[in-house]
Amino acid sequence: MRLDDLRHLSGPNSFSTRPVTVARLELEELTGRKTTEYPGFAGRLTAALPGLAEHHCAAGRPGGFLEAMARGTYFGHVTEHVALELSSLVGRDVYLGRTMWAGADGRYDVMTECPQDEPAQSSVPAELLELAITTVEHILLQRIPDLPLELARIARVVERERLGVSTAALAGAARRRGIPVRRVGRLSMLRLGYGRCRRLVCAALTEQTSVIGVDIAADKMLAKQLLTDAGIPVPDGVVAWSAADAAGALGRLGGPVVIKPLHGSHGANVTVGVTTAAAAAAAYAQAAAGGEGAIVEKFVPGTDYRVLVVDGQVVAAAELRPASVTGDGASDITQLVDVVNADPRRGEGHSRELTKIKLDERALAHLEAQGLGPASVPARGRLVTLRRNANLSTGGTSRDVTDLVHEDVADVCRRAAAVVGLDVCGIDVRLADIAAPMRCGGAGHGGAEPGAVIEINACPGLRMHLSPAEGAPRDVAGAVIDSLYPPGAPSRVPVVAVTGTNGKTTTVRMIGHILSKAGMRVGMSTTDGVYSGGRLVYDADASGPRSADMVLDDTSIDAAVLETARGGIIRGGLGYDQADVAVVTNITADHLGADGVEDLDELVEVKALVAEEVREGGTVVLNADDPVVAALADRPRVRRHASVIRYFSLVNGNPVIERHRQAGGLAYELRNGELVEFDADRERALLSVVEVPGAFGGLAPHVIANALAAVAACRGLGVSAKDIRRALGTFTPGESNPGRGHVYLAGGGPVIVDYGHNAVALDATGRMISDVWGGEPVAAITLPGDRRDDLVARSAEAVAAWFGRVVVYEDADKRGRRPGEMTGLITAAMRRARPGIGLATAEGPQAALRIAVTMAAGHPVLFVYEKLAMARQALEALNARPWPAGAVPPAPTDAVPPAPPIETPQSWMTGSPLRGMKAKG
Repeated sequence: MRLDDLRHLSGPNSFSTRPVTVARLELEELTGRKTTEYPGFAGRLTAALPGLAEHHCAAGRPGGFLEAMARGTYFGHVTEHVALELSSLVGRDVYLGRTMWAGADGRYDVMTECPQDEPAQSSVPAELLELAITTVEHILLQRIPDLPLELARIARVVERERLGVSTAALAGAARRRGIPVRRVGRLSMLRLGYGRCRRLVCAALTEQTSVIGVDIAADKMLAKQLLTDAGIPVPDGVVAWSAADAAGALGRLGGPVVIKPLHGSHGANVTVGVTTAAAAAAAYAQAAAGGEGAIVEKFVPGTDYRVLVVDGQVVAAAELRPASVTGDGASDITQLVDVVNADPRRGEGHSRELTKIKLDERALAHLEAQGLGPASVPARGRLVTLRRNANLSTGGTSRDVTDLVHEDVADVCRRAAAVVGLDVCGIDVRLADIAAPMRCGGAGHGGAEPGAVIEINACPGLRMHLSPAEGAPRDVAGAVIDSLYPPGAPSRVPVVAVTGTNGKTTTVRMIGHILSKAGMRVGMSTTDGVYSGGRLVYDADASGPRSADMVLDDTSIDAAVLETARGGIIRGGLGYDQADVAVVTNITADHLGADGVEDLDELVEVKALVAEEVREGGTVVLNADDPVVAALADRPRVRRHASVIRYFSLVNGNPVIERHRQAGGLAYELRNGELVEFDADRERALLSVVEVPGAFGGLAPHVIANALAAVAACRGLGVSAKDIRRALGTFTPGESNPGRGHVYLAGGGPVIVDYGHNAVALDATGRMISDVWGGEPVAAITLPGDRRDDLVARSAEAVAAWFGRVVVYEDADKRGRRPGEMTGLITAAMRRARPGIGLATAEGPQAALRIAVTMAAGHPVLFVYEKLAMARQALEALNARPWPAGAVPPAPTDAVPPAPPIETPQSWMTGSPLRGMKAKG
């Protein structure tokens, strides 16, 4: 077997709302072979991977996969299940998989689920599939696969890439509140929300965290000074710049003391309980290892507590306990540590709820001070501490004491967080009892106990509160999220997703224009690029998930309108979690044969995803004149969100609309020359077709259809009829919709610039030109090479139906075609459809347009382009200028002055002469 390709679908996709990977697998020598052809294979595989016995497969119950192997199944399916089992063994809890035929014998696409926040760039899915292939091949050859080493290596990668406990908790808390969550690369950084509601968090740091506050917390002496100035009790301490300074400070403060780095975290290089000058010198050397001085401060007796303050409120408190083991009377300390570390909650560093205990130099020294060593066997029930400090990062544990915190202690902690200016702050205090009042400055009062604030922590770890060893877990991540999004605060901007075969870009631009005129700053992604507030900010074909993410990450926008194309959905999934409004313009046979989509039904399955992933109670706008689009309303995954269906139609009496209206539904129609909204029995005229620029008084019905779709979408967002009327009346093609039905004047006649590249679009444009201008129109066209030959032929035939003379040129990007191949396909199809058609070829758009305009001699010219910038250059070369607004001239006559002769003869491909030109060949 061979793994040929793997793609990652990060957003909702045709398989799941969670991320998946889709791998292209070539079975090669195993093509057509089944598991039953290899006696003993299933048993050997299950012996190597016992967990396969629990796989459900299509049976929907444990053992289903074993039954499939017993009946006989292909090896693509086997590889899928092996990959899922290996995934489980490396700590990836995923269950969904599917194996699909991929267009040729022995070729399969294997889909497997990915963890929610696994980096899209992760190598793990590919490595697991490669290991699955190797495992299956070894079993077939009756070899024992050497899995432990490879699984351990991959598991380390999984652990390294996993979100930290705090960040994962924040992601979970946000999702439970319906807030969109997107991870930034491999970092423990999250982007929450969309548009102007977007917020950044990185572990317990938020974009609201004060940089000055972080600096204060990092500078322990500065924090001590500020807290002292505010009357908050802290241990007496000084900065030592040498070992001698440290010994001198010990003498002045009196032992025991704590010696720690000036800047540090997680209890690293902290020595507690120093009582001698020699110990002070050694502790200083360790604390000042980074070249800075060290802090020497008076040791405060009591218990270590961590109090978490979020947005000025105490939300949790934990008693911290040092790493320890409990004797059983038989095991030595090394063995007891191994038992503790076997707890699945313990991992390396901060990746798990608890950290593994290490018997390092400091732990051994602490044991020695107790008269113990790693080989000592403690008596049953004896608690042996392994550290003086109680940090979780060195293997410590926590006990929740939130409900015990005395109000005096809570007040001190709130004031301490305010002094340093941190929104999320961990306050380390040492007290005899957190439930007792705390002495604040001077002599005690009212029986208050002495205590002190030991440290202030910016970006405090949340795991001690999320998963305490004892006591109730606290939703501290929820508290952080609530500080970013207080109850009632929005986390999203309205999202409109537009898909279909034709009209997507125009509909997106119309919706964006309407929302802009209604006072919103709009972000848009289209095939022409990404726009923010009407300005092009990213020039590319931007109709996929990456460009949608770019729009949603723009903190200046109030609404997002996203063109959502077939290719992006297949290759990357949706670039958002759910839309407020989904629009499906139409679905026709285009791009078939690409990305595994072979027929119209499969294309419908892809585009239907846009209608299915809508927020609860959102709006789905559907074309009632297209039966496959209208039928999307009945899909269970569309209905599950209680979506409001808004149909649009150009046909009076459309039965879909009539049934929908009788059921009390909303519809938008062209009736008696007006765009009308129907709400059950009520109707509202929105505007006349003559008010829609580019619709030519209704002679461009595809433009009216786009306008109806845009109106329905905007009404779904609550835009008023007045704002819609005002906006659509100013939606001029030249300014608001460049390259889509944009009309220029060149060579004495109109040049209609359009992007249509499929049969339906080209037919609609040809009909519009005939109805508006008449005459003998000429076309200068190119068609993309990534379409199937039969689809290219249909598009060429649609052009031939309306244009008796055509100039053909090829895209600069051949998209896998040989030079001249597309020209041959297009011209052959046109000749079949219209014998005697006048055909010419040209090198590039500029020459093609020049020839077409000359040939037309004042009659209309359709100019179909590859890239808008190149089309504009071609128009500039002819000194073309925008067609006068509202001007619709009569069809040209023979009185039109003759066009200048063509400077460069082209290869004519017809048997009959064209007007004023010599036929060749």
